[in-house]
Amino acid sequence: MERCAAFLIDGGGDNSGFEPLRGHWLEQFPGHERLYVELGCGKGTFTAKTAAAMPETLYVAVEKVPDAMILAMEKIERRGIENVRFIDIDAKLLTALFAEGEVDRLYINFCDPWPKSRDAKLRLTAPGFLRLYADVLKQGGEIHFKTDNTPLFDWSVRQFMDEGWALSELTHDLHENGPVGVMTDYEARFYEQGLKINRLVATRTGESRSLSRDGAVPRLRNASLTDARGYEESQEANRRNGT
Repeated sequence: MERCAAFLIDGGGDNSGFEPLRGHWLEQFPGHERLYVELGCGKGTFTAKTAAAMPETLYVAVEKVPDAMILAMEKIERRGIENVRFIDIDAKLLTALFAEGEVDRLYINFCDPWPKSRDAKLRLTAPGFLRLYADVLKQGGEIHFKTDNTPLFDWSVRQFMDEGWALSELTHDLHENGPVGVMTDYEARFYEQGLKINRLVATRTGESRSLSRDGAVPRLRNASLTDARGYEESQEANRRNGT
């Protein structure tokens, strides 16, 4: 952690350390044209490869599991990638990091499906989070979402549509004709095992609901993924792959 300290931004116990950056990220890190944010960077393979391919982009990786973040930071440090910064914080606190309309793109890769209905609000594609993202994303800003969990994906598609996002590049088999784009560590293993990967791009529109404009969403009900089409197949595939 000490060796990689230059890549870590510490907000302090009350997150006040983020205040000078909020609304001023590109000013504080000159030479970058846009701001991309990854929620849950894990061990950082996707982070490193994506950021290295876009040196003009400031890339902020948000991860609430410090052990995983250290591995990701070490990858960045070893490879000499200069345009990445890491933050140890929960995604629900994004508005403490970024001002309204400051972010150009969000990446959400293979997030926890939280299959029980009572936990649905914790899914990173739940309406409460989508409204949070709408606050920090620019008009026309994008969310790039990938998951191996088909029930979560289908549920998420409905949430995006209900919340006023425009969907594109939607597929239930991203790598059907061979590898596409940068893979995460999980994704590469899933691909080798023949597990299909779901992906979409959601674009913020003038109709996208936000926390600042529309407020919080009502409590989610009947949102269990156990009853969704494809759940058992997805779980069985994950068991075979040891996940």
